[in-house]
Amino acid sequence: MNRLTSLERSLLVLIGVWAALAGIANYQVWPAIPRFLIATLALAGLAWVVSFATEQLGERFGPGVTGMLQSTLGNLPELFVVVFALQKAELVVAQTAIVGSIFANALLVLGLVIVVGARRSPDGIMRFSHRLPRDTATLLQVTVFIIVLLGLSLGSHDPASHHVQAISIVGAVCLLVVYMAWVIPYLRADAAAGSDKGVSAQQAVGEEGHRDRPRLGLGLNLALLCLAGAASAFVSDWFVNGLKPAIVQLHISQAFAGLVIVAIAGNAVENTAGLVLAYKGRSDLAISVVKNSVAQIAAFLFPVLVLISLALNTALTFSLAPVYIGALALTALAIWQVTSDGEAAAYEGWALVALYVVLGTLTLYE
Repeated sequence: MNRLTSLERSLLVLIGVWAALAGIANYQVWPAIPRFLIATLALAGLAWVVSFATEQLGERFGPGVTGMLQSTLGNLPELFVVVFALQKAELVVAQTAIVGSIFANALLVLGLVIVVGARRSPDGIMRFSHRLPRDTATLLQVTVFIIVLLGLSLGSHDPASHHVQAISIVGAVCLLVVYMAWVIPYLRADAAAGSDKGVSAQQAVGEEGHRDRPRLGLGLNLALLCLAGAASAFVSDWFVNGLKPAIVQLHISQAFAGLVIVAIAGNAVENTAGLVLAYKGRSDLAISVVKNSVAQIAAFLFPVLVLISLALNTALTFSLAPVYIGALALTALAIWQVTSDGEAAAYEGWALVALYVVLGTLTLYE
């Protein structure tokens, strides 16, 4: 059952070496830039391990369940990065990391997945299920509503602006309730879809393209996930330790570090898995991985971190800089426009990528 290719074995060994080097660089206080680069590569590598092990585990399920698994476990590095940033009072890095992950997935990764998927399609149009894109747009809009409301309150200096933390706590609880009300029926519907048609989930996804049987046994799957998750916690701490001195030497802003560097490194799962699946012609699963991540970060991870931060040195709220509030609102509209009809052309994917590039450029001057 455990049939790893020589390339996969080599990658696992290399990632283990990079993770060990990141620890050595941190505790021996190597120069800032090499220490930061090693930790970044190790973090991205561990995200790939989670992606690989989760994809093998998810071969037994439908695209919705598999996408949810990959998104949930793939967000572990990002969760740890934000928690350690808050513990070290790096509020800007924490805020831009979590918001940057929404931008990176909703614009950059989704855009590239659409480009690849559309180019692999015979007629140049990538087609996928309508439900998840519409659900993701709704969840993102609920999150954006809370963020915009707080921004307007703070901008107008009304009495509610003095209670941002309390409003954020209520908003976080409401978001979690809405997310759970969505995710449970969604997963049940995905699991039932295959059985209602009289086929296995494996066969159902096989309609999109060839689906290999799992090559890893359950024991190795779980071992890889546990090891990668534990290593991600340590590497995330080392990553945050090296972040501030590195960005000072590189002369880049904290906003750029959070919205671009941390977001891309922390979302390596969606970056790799989504593109590979789109290239294989598995459109529903490719979109599921990326869109599940957007929904989960906005309506689950963000509110969970708001509540966790109550026990940390720095409190995280839904209060953001006006430019990011506007960018989030426009992002929600853009992904609804592009994906709500269940199909997208390559130019629409490039349009989403262009939005991310412009936003990333803006953060260079923050």
